[in-house]
Order: sequence, then C-alpha cells, then structure tokens
Amino acid sequence: MEDRTAGFVGLGLMGLPMAANLVRAGWVVTAWNRSDAPLQEFVAQGGHSAPDIASLRDQPIIAFMLPDLSFIEEASAGLLASWHANPPQAGTAVVVASSVSPAKVQDFGRRVHAASHGRASVVDAPVSGGTKGATDGTLAIMAGGTADDFRRLEPFFSAMGTTVRHMGPLGAGSLAKACNQLIVGTTTAALAEAAELAERSGMDPAALFDVLAGGLAGSRVLENAGPRLARKDYTPTGPAKFMHKDLSFVLESARAAGAAVPMAAAAVELYAELKRQGLGDQDLAVVRQAISNLSDNTNSAEPVEAATKGTAAP
Repeated sequence: MEDRTAGFVGLGLMGLPMAANLVRAGWVVTAWNRSDAPLQEFVAQGGHSAPDIASLRDQPIIAFMLPDLSFIEEASAGLLASWHANPPQAGTAVVVASSVSPAKVQDFGRRVHAASHGRASVVDAPVSGGTKGATDGTLAIMAGGTADDFRRLEPFFSAMGTTVRHMGPLGAGSLAKACNQLIVGTTTAALAEAAELAERSGMDPAALFDVLAGGLAGSRVLENAGPRLARKDYTPTGPAKFMHKDLSFVLESARAAGAAVPMAAAAVELYAELKRQGLGDQDLAVVRQAISNLSDNTNSAEPVEAATKGTAAP
C-alpha cells in the first residue's frame, strides 16, 4: 500500500504506543480519542487529531483499538451513516485491532460492506504482546480477511509488530487471539496458584519461578507475569477483566466448532470470580489475589473449582 496515511481510534494503554509507532515509521496518522490528554500526547509525538470519527471517512485505513466490538459499533455509527450517503474510496480498510468475538466481527464486516456500498472491508487484526510489545513495536498481529486486504495492509501492521500473520478469512484473527488468550489466561492462573501454594507452604515464590524458568515450565508468560505475581504487583498493564471477555470468546467458538475446552471453561469461572471480587481493573496478575481470597474463604481441602462453579458472568 503506497498511501501511508491512516486514521486511528482509541489511544489507550495499547492504542497510543501503537499509533505512535506508526508515526515513527513514517505514517501520517490522524487519531480520535474520547479523552483529550492521550490525544494531545499523540499530537506532541507528531500525530494529528480528528474532531470526530466521521471526519476519518476518507482515510484509506481506519483502525479501531477499543475495549470490545460493541464500543467499535457505537463509535463507527456516524462513519457508516456517512458512507451510506456518500460511499468511500474503493479499497477502504476498517481494521479491528481489539480482541472481539470471531462470529460478531463477521457480522460487523457484513454491515460495513453494506453501508459502504461494497467499497470498504473489515480486517480483524488483534494483537498480543501487552503494553511492552506495543511500546517496543514488537507485537504479534494475527489478521483475518482476504489475502488481498492483508497484502495491502502488511506495511501498516509491520510498523507496529514483528510477527505478522494472515490467519484466514474475516474472524480468523479473532479466533487466533482467543486461542492466545486461552494459553495466557490459564497459564497465568496456574502460575498464580503455584505462587500462592508455595508461599503458604513457606517457600519463596520468586525462587520457585527462577528454577521453573530453567526447566520445561519456562515460558514467555512466566517471564513476563512471573515477577509481578511473585511480588504481588498488580499495577495495570492491561485490566484483568478483559481476560474473562476473551475467554468467553473461546467458549463461543468451541460451541460453534463442537470442540471441548475444559481448561477454558474452568478459567472463565475463575476470572468471573475475580471480577466479582472487584479486582477486574487491576493487572492480570491480580488473579493471584483472587485465588488467595478463595483460599481464605473455602476449606483448604475443597478445590477452587468447587468454590467458583457456576459463577461465570455473561
């Protein structure tokens, strides 16, 4: 794609560094954000600000980095209405970089196609790597859409990530992210359980994680989340409540595919309990606190599964 201009909606913990990396890579990016402070910070880094989302209608790429698809649908309503009255240029790409439902993003793609008179298409391209990956420009980006759309968007993605893959048609990127979250969510929970068990048994969790890192239990999740779990540092790098949402997409996709996902089912219950405890706005590592609270409130011989059974929020 020769035209290196784009619109960007959502300058949160992930969106701001992603958009800033686009600017550093030579892209002309015009952004909109609900609150003004991140937008001013983005402008100070060389970006441009938009008065509203509908004003981005003529951008060849419009990326959304908002908490869920419902936010994107609400935010893009004016944009789609504008396109319905006056279609955009052919080949316009709407990039959904958020973690969303694979099935619902396909529905959104059909609505965008209809509203734009077939001139715009949706590519779902969720990311993994956390705020560090967003800041460093080393995100893993998993894209779903047509091969032609991916080929045109690859330079855009490569400005923000180092592992960029086309996973299949629209929805495939979101399914890949759901699988990613299945691994991250359950592994973080397992590490949290190990830390809590170790400390309550008189062992130093940091020492435990150090030795685990040298064996088969070593992983990127342990490398990134282990230190926070060990020192009980729950300063947000991404709200834990979003893990419950993402794991719910695993269950949704599993039902559609007829696949058994017992680990995901257990994890959805645990992260629902975390939210019920009022911990959802803290870092994902706060799952250790949720497990600690369960340990304090249930018989030590009773498995956590029993304490959380039937508690998953919708």
